Amino acid sequence: MPSIEVGILGATGMVGQQFIALLADHPWFKVTYLGASERSAGKAFKDAAAWRLPNRLPDDVANRVVEAATPGTAPKLVFSGLDSSVAGEIEAEFAKAGHIVVSNSRNYRMVDTVPLLIPEVNADHLQLLDLQGDALGWKGRIITNPNCSTVAITMALAPLRQFGIEKTMVTTLQAISGAGYPGVPSWDILGNVIPFISGEEEKIETETRKILGTLGNGKVQDHPMRVSATATRVLVRDGHSCSISVALEQKPTPEAVIDAWRSFRGRPQALDLPTAPKQPVAYLDEPNRPQPTLDAGREGGMAVSVGRLRRCSLFDYKFMALGHNTIRGAAGVAILNAELLQAEGRL
Repeated sequence: MPSIEVGILGATGMVGQQFIALLADHPWFKVTYLGASERSAGKAFKDAAAWRLPNRLPDDVANRVVEAATPGTAPKLVFSGLDSSVAGEIEAEFAKAGHIVVSNSRNYRMVDTVPLLIPEVNADHLQLLDLQGDALGWKGRIITNPNCSTVAITMALAPLRQFGIEKTMVTTLQAISGAGYPGVPSWDILGNVIPFISGEEEKIETETRKILGTLGNGKVQDHPMRVSATATRVLVRDGHSCSISVALEQKPTPEAVIDAWRSFRGRPQALDLPTAPKQPVAYLDEPNRPQPTLDAGREGGMAVSVGRLRRCSLFDYKFMALGHNTIRGAAGVAILNAELLQAEGRL
């Protein structure tokens, strides 16, 4: 298949750099456009941004001139790693101009006609794209992926829908890379836990219900479960851990719950998409797993690891879930969304 040209908005930021790293050897997509702020425009990428990933910066990207993040010269498909403070206006301008925007930003996640997508969980929500033209007046389209913690939480809960999820309580232990660069000041995070991340709890509580919801009559009916979240920042570089308790209508055995995780597959696996993990949810038997340093990079950072399943005296079960926040929780899931768009003939 000929390479599909793609652009990256917010290319100099942490998520933008992760897009560049993950797309470097992609079999379908080739980066031909880098968009960023006016202060970076006109510079070669290597001069506009300090590369902060262990992956080697590709030569063609290093020498590519960064452009102002405005529609016109960009290819039809663009990935957005823009900060939410500017993403709303810029992404809308690209969509109005006919671009397909695959966004990591929060601005349009809860709009009725915008899919909030984890391809293994709610691929059918792509049908919302058919309504965007009339509802929002865009020639192009916007598709979003969730908050980084929401991805890990929802991937862990999705296989349990068959048992009837009634309510869940979540406490996150989120890596400092989730705050971008320079992120959290060292004097605040060293030897410390910060028990507040602005807006994070609200995103987990609303986004999870939309993703697990049912599409009907051109709208997503949120999942009826109740969600309570507490978000904390911890001194971990990459990988958001989540302590989850869940109440279920049915009362499955622990073995049935573990089998639900291990057998879980979705549309990306059926289509054998390039970025799709073979086993999207991996249950680990060891009592001290999952751990960010050992498990966040599972299947290139695209799998969610689950462990420590045990009975809960207040709910039914409690367990730990872990996802790589800048790969599965950001750039990686956005790329998987774009692969699904291509496979379903929507690009």
